Amino acid sequence: MKQDTIRVGAVIAAGGMAQRMQGVDKQLLELNGVPVLVRSIQALAQVRSIQELVVVARQEQFAQLQSWKEQYHLPDFVLTTGGATRQQSVQAGIAKLSEQVEYFVIHDGARPFAQPQMIEQCIQAAVEYGAATAAVRVKDTIKQADEEGFIEQTPDRSRLYLTQTPQVFEAGLYRRAVKQAQREGLDFTDDCQLVEAINHKIYMTTGDYTNLKITTPEDIAIAEILLKRREKEETIC
Repeated sequence: MKQDTIRVGAVIAAGGMAQRMQGVDKQLLELNGVPVLVRSIQALAQVRSIQELVVVARQEQFAQLQSWKEQYHLPDFVLTTGGATRQQSVQAGIAKLSEQVEYFVIHDGARPFAQPQMIEQCIQAAVEYGAATAAVRVKDTIKQADEEGFIEQTPDRSRLYLTQTPQVFEAGLYRRAVKQAQREGLDFTDDCQLVEAINHKIYMTTGDYTNLKITTPEDIAIAEILLKRREKEETIC
């Protein structure tokens, strides 16, 4: 199936409660004057393959998002509220996509630096394999600890990756995974885990170490540095 003949819909998960950001809504924070969530929306808007976009947010964010749509000339998108967990929130977003959508692109609202070509690559891989995620190799040695905090084992670093978003899934495959999770009472924090649970292999495309997820206050400082570097590179080009 050629990528230009399929219908792709995207869901941006932006309804988190900022528990690790000292109560500050990370997606409303600004990077060089532009909110993090706006930058995430703009990243997906540059991907030609994506025809539909849903933003999952809290009800109290809706008015702000509507004003940003005009202020930043954002593409049309549907707003919806999420559920108690990430899995429920993503499902709420998918429910707002049309029945014609054949592939779901799921992206974190707090990842403002995803590059369009990386997203396209992930979509292409999902078309070929049914499911794909952006990922990068770990740089540090990872330790697995026991319940008392002692090192239990050291996994082989050469086989370890950090998964990112976007994560892309064929619609029927994702719905089957959701149904099984609901039957078994399972709730996952990662959409790949949902599909892994039905024993479907997920292809990992090359992510980007700058595709940072803003999770803690320290990440904001790092994001500012990354943004300045990117803007400088774009100016040179």
